[in-house]
Amino acid sequence: MDKKIDPEELKKKGGKTFKEFKEFIAKGNVMDMAVGVIMGSAFGKIVTSIVNDILMPLIGIVIGGVDFTNLSIKIKDATITYGNFIQNVIDFLIIAFCIFFMVKTINKITKKGKEEEKVEEEPKKEENTVLLEEIRDLLKEKQNV
Repeated sequence: MDKKIDPEELKKKGGKTFKEFKEFIAKGNVMDMAVGVIMGSAFGKIVTSIVNDILMPLIGIVIGGVDFTNLSIKIKDATITYGNFIQNVIDFLIIAFCIFFMVKTINKITKKGKEEEKVEEEPKKEENTVLLEEIRDLLKEKQNV
């Protein structure tokens, strides 16, 4: 029942797994995704700062000086800080709004580029079709003379 582990076999399997992992990491879409996650994290910090430091104080002034982060309900020993929830919902909505407009703009730009490509490309006619059209045009000219 005791199975001995062969070090050479372990090296082969480990090397193969490492090679597969290296190929996976080297793929472009994994790197793109990593960059997207990092940029999203940084963007989230910016939006949180805008919401916490600019928008929420202004909203608080408009609605009578209420600070959402301090809103809470105490039930026996538990404190429910629903103000933080409101704050996070506002953060989410602002991020979603910004991403919506970024995607919309990117789609508009790529769509415009595709339309320009389509306009430039005219379908090529076969030689037979071109010859037949020339014959037709010549016949029309003879009828008009």
